[in-house]
Amino acid sequence: MGQWPIGVFTSIDAGLGVHLDVAKDLGIPSVQIHAPHAGTRNAAAAEAFLKRCSDAGITITCVFCGFEGESYADIPTTARTVGLVPEATRAERLKEAKEIADFTRLLGCDTVGMHIGFVPDKSSASYAGLLEGTRDLLDHLARNGQKMHLETGQETAEHLLEFIHDVQRPNLFINFDPANMILYGTGDPIDALKKVGKYVRSIHCKDAKWAAEGQRGKSWGSEVALGDGDVGMETYLKTLKDLGYTGPLTIEREIPHDPTQQKKDIGLAQSLLTGLRAKLGMG
Repeated sequence: MGQWPIGVFTSIDAGLGVHLDVAKDLGIPSVQIHAPHAGTRNAAAAEAFLKRCSDAGITITCVFCGFEGESYADIPTTARTVGLVPEATRAERLKEAKEIADFTRLLGCDTVGMHIGFVPDKSSASYAGLLEGTRDLLDHLARNGQKMHLETGQETAEHLLEFIHDVQRPNLFINFDPANMILYGTGDPIDALKKVGKYVRSIHCKDAKWAAEGQRGKSWGSEVALGDGDVGMETYLKTLKDLGYTGPLTIEREIPHDPTQQKKDIGLAQSLLTGLRAKLGMG
């Protein structure tokens, strides 16, 4: 794959990603995938999925962790249930994340992605425990020759940078999602990208509109089709170019309840990104 290959977020059997057939039908050459359910994280499932990817000319670039009990119903529920931050489920989820990393290795992929959750204040005991658990997980990944990409959105750029610095592991990077900064109300996505740019190793191409003034960070913004939101896709891609990013442009469109519209929006996003890629001399 050359510079800025188009990608799409997919799912084997769990999560919000589209089915692999959508990527195949649209001729999209790269995918991030949501990790499958525990029962299908085995060598036979990996071999079968790899064959489907090979037959379609598709490369797997990242496998995202997802855990039972996570909910994105609203911002407070997300804070309470998502990632490694909730203390009641942390040990169990760390164990599962290692299993997902081992399945990712079976897929021949060196990158695991994750929403780690709403990182607590660094003065808290929970923060110290999160650092310890994250280091343990990253050391497991390092033994597999892998790196971790934390997805943006739940922290400000400054807080995310502080966390990465405090973890002190060389295999921790960022999957930048500009729409999430808007959805969670955590900061202007272009400003945030410039601040965290040196850690960005993968991205999502997703768009959103801000929540009403006074509600940012309290109520969700709204996800919309690529190009219809407040990110500013041309500015986003130009900033990525300025930062030296050459990896996949992975489309994420989270409307699994409407697969027909989802596929249509992904096709339109593919066209938009292909045009901008050429305009910016990255085609």
